[in-house]
Amino acid sequence: VQLQASGGGLVQPGDSLTLSCVTSRFTLDYYTIGWFRQAPGKEREAVGCISNTAENPNYADSVKGRFTIARGAAQAQNTVYLRMTSLKPEDTALYFCAAYTRASCQGTPFSSWGPGTLVTVSS
Repeated sequence: VQLQASGGGLVQPGDSLTLSCVTSRFTLDYYTIGWFRQAPGKEREAVGCISNTAENPNYADSVKGRFTIARGAAQAQNTVYLRMTSLKPEDTALYFCAAYTRASCQGTPFSSWGPGTLVTVSS
């Protein structure tokens, strides 16, 4: 089972961008969803995680205060968003989302890694 991340693009430093994570295979509300990114030549790293236990999301220090993870409401109930503001060139990466059956984003996710969506921050 694979989640699809979308919404990437080329933006300038300081811009905002919102990524979406969707699947048609199951209801995302029941799962913990993690956002990850992989910059060129670097290992994949965690960006943030929203638990299935209604706790507040947690974020990597590098994005805290700039990125927000939120679940969709109403017509977008099966979507999890990554809202990114004050983007920096170092945010340039391929962004992925993944689902976990437990309340944290540690270890191997339940879902397989999708192709991701590319975010490029450049002037």
